Amino acid sequence: MRFSVDAHAIGRHLTGNEVYIRNLLTQFADLDKSAEFIAYLSVADADGWVPRRFLRRHVATNPFVRLGFDLSRRLGQDRPDLLHVQYNAPIGCPVPLVVSVHDVSFLDHPEYFPPLRPQQLRYTVRRTIRRSARVLTGSEFSRAAIIRAYGLPDDKVVVVPNAAEQRFRPISREAAAARVAERFRIPSPFVLTVGDLQPRKNHLGLISAFAEMLRAMPSLPHHLVLAGKDSWHSSHVHRAARVSGVADRIHFTGFVSDDDLLALYNACELFVFPSFYEGFGLPVLEAMACGRAVACSNTSALPEVADAAAILFDPYSKDEATRAMLDLVLDGELRARMEKLGTHRASQFSWQKTAARTLEVYHDVADRQRVFQPEAERAAHALRS
Repeated sequence: MRFSVDAHAIGRHLTGNEVYIRNLLTQFADLDKSAEFIAYLSVADADGWVPRRFLRRHVATNPFVRLGFDLSRRLGQDRPDLLHVQYNAPIGCPVPLVVSVHDVSFLDHPEYFPPLRPQQLRYTVRRTIRRSARVLTGSEFSRAAIIRAYGLPDDKVVVVPNAAEQRFRPISREAAAARVAERFRIPSPFVLTVGDLQPRKNHLGLISAFAEMLRAMPSLPHHLVLAGKDSWHSSHVHRAARVSGVADRIHFTGFVSDDDLLALYNACELFVFPSFYEGFGLPVLEAMACGRAVACSNTSALPEVADAAAILFDPYSKDEATRAMLDLVLDGELRARMEKLGTHRASQFSWQKTAARTLEVYHDVADRQRVFQPEAERAAHALRS
């Protein structure tokens, strides 16, 4: 078997998409010694993230060139048994297709995107899904949304949950706090959230709830840390922080390295994830894997991922978000219990399981194609006769 993966996200700070494909490739190397793998990369220094025995092919960074011409050309040359992409396939795809669609927020909430982006995704993702042999997604919530949106048969959409990387683990809180203080000039204790500064992450609501928490308990020494890269929406978030009345307690780190993110998770007193919409919600598991108590939204896939190991709140309610943070800040026993529950919950997910299930889908698709192809050739020959 020869499996190919569109790995253009690696090295481009594409957060969840990059973490996803990077971890799959790492696990594939250990799980399937017989298959040949090809990774299509767009960044020159991304090679280090690809297992040594995998073939590497470089394609254009520009999506119009990559999807319109370059990737199709490479596939014609390499002739793999299938191609695995995230969301968007090349316009000409001469091989069977597996697509990962992590969520359909562009359909359910187009207001979370810059202008024209939802329209573009509506067209390209629909085309990709119709062309695909299987659709992979991380949660039952997203599976139901995809089936509903595209009218697909149940067996075409497969739930393959994600996981926290092994690097996310408990380390010395004192050492982590010292690294955060040195790298970012952020004192402890602090509340942490992680995610690009985009509307659906609900940073505006979190800033408002944090300010309300400090007004309710002025003696609290806590700071708020927002870790994530800027986006078209960033100016609104920075403005909200400036006018919050507690601007000196709110810190923006921008995009952070994996090592810095590990330190931030371990140094925080609690992790808050107030997102309006998630197809999975990987930062919740990452924080839990680091032994931190989590409060998160009760919407979309987050209750499914967190299960009973997080304090859930309505992200549209400032009072509920404020109360969730206060409960964890003020009640040490509750915080310790949630830390223990979260650590156990995170351990139930692994990238090895994710990759193994993904490989099962690969082999099923490739095997079906090998059976179908001779039958199709015989039928074509009969027609010519």
